[in-house]
Amino acid sequence: MLRIGLRTARGFRAESVPVEPVRRALLKGACACAGLAFLPRAAAAQAGDSPAPAPARPVHDVLDAAAREVEAAMIAWRRDIHANPELGDEEHRTAALVAKHLRGLGYEVREGVARTGIVAVLKGGGGPGPVVALRADMDALPVTEEVDLPFASKVRTEWGGQQVGVMHACGHDCHVAILMAAAQVLAGQRARLPGTVKLLFQPAEEGVPRDAAGARLMVEEGALGDPRPDLVFGLHVISALPTGTIGYRPGPTLAASDRFTLRVTGRQTHGAMPWNGVDPIVIGSAIVTALQTVVSRETDIVRSPAVLSVGIFRGGVRNNIIPQTAELEGTLRTFGEAQRARIRRRVGEIAESIASGMNGKAEIAWDRNGYPPVENDAGLTARSAPTLARLLGDKAMRIDPVMASEDFSYFSREVPGFYYFVGITPPGTDPATAAPNHSPRFRVDEAGLMTGLRATLHLVADATGMA
Repeated sequence: MLRIGLRTARGFRAESVPVEPVRRALLKGACACAGLAFLPRAAAAQAGDSPAPAPARPVHDVLDAAAREVEAAMIAWRRDIHANPELGDEEHRTAALVAKHLRGLGYEVREGVARTGIVAVLKGGGGPGPVVALRADMDALPVTEEVDLPFASKVRTEWGGQQVGVMHACGHDCHVAILMAAAQVLAGQRARLPGTVKLLFQPAEEGVPRDAAGARLMVEEGALGDPRPDLVFGLHVISALPTGTIGYRPGPTLAASDRFTLRVTGRQTHGAMPWNGVDPIVIGSAIVTALQTVVSRETDIVRSPAVLSVGIFRGGVRNNIIPQTAELEGTLRTFGEAQRARIRRRVGEIAESIASGMNGKAEIAWDRNGYPPVENDAGLTARSAPTLARLLGDKAMRIDPVMASEDFSYFSREVPGFYYFVGITPPGTDPATAAPNHSPRFRVDEAGLMTGLRATLHLVADATGMA
């Protein structure tokens, strides 16, 4: 999903835990329609503006000690999942691994949610308290791995009519391993845990050719019901932050993503006699040019950024034939529902009016499976930021909004949510030049998993009042 260009905090050093390489296996892959355009540009980290750290309590030391005990297992799980990646809706092996682990810890486990997702519940023994949901996405990407690791993926599948590799090029293997580790630590501290923890192991965050994204389908199938969470936390590892740092922000964090297809109809004729027809390529070109004004002249990008891009323009099969139709495809990124609705409306109005004025016709279709924006709840962010400050000091940094998209938004628009980024680029490597998420050379410094695990545990402890 992600790539962020950030000014990085310096001076942090972490130690990776060596783990024996796990076995590799070839798995059956399946075609899935992953959205690979979720690669944001610049977001500037703002070190030094962290809130006052939350007070430390003895339970935090207990959780940190338990995290250290499970770290080697967490890395082993990550390597096993990395060597055996599965595309969206095909996460059968991963889901089975997770379900077996959770049942062994005493969780109530529901499988097959949104096809391959898992919902698990742990009721604490420390008295009444909130229901805290934790989410991890499980799917991989149709990317052929180019990283020389003993546990590198060798899995192949067919994608778009071509044979390609399958790789955890966005770090979802890390997310699963971190949440499996958190589940183990929390189960071990069940007696002192107030309230309830609900785990959401989600399929198909990258998108598949079906009616709904993984998170949306999980919500529709009752993943947030009985017990209904009071809040939900989600994280994402990212190469644009150094190991040992976390990036977050209140309010709009990740953009809404909407894909559109625009069909322009003219009248086919000989290329030497254009006056006998209506040229849909010329009409489409005029539409592409005019659409640039929607953001540059109609949108207050100081208040709320937006991006509108046309990435595909198809028309004609021969140089001397003006075709009957042309087709355009593009993407819209916005940070608010009102802005999102307005720009969608204006794209249609502009395209239709230009086509009509040039004696043609334009029809626009918006993909109904677009992702809403991820908006971190202001109150939950205000309560969570001091936790991260206690954990990392000024290495927990506020960042700017990011034009990437994430279907965590389907959870966080149902209940208050807090979504943050965990750095996984090691010391000595410039995050600005590190291979980005979705790259075949995407590499994870496994020391960063501990940062994600400790953040998860501390956020749960502070949200529940664990003593």
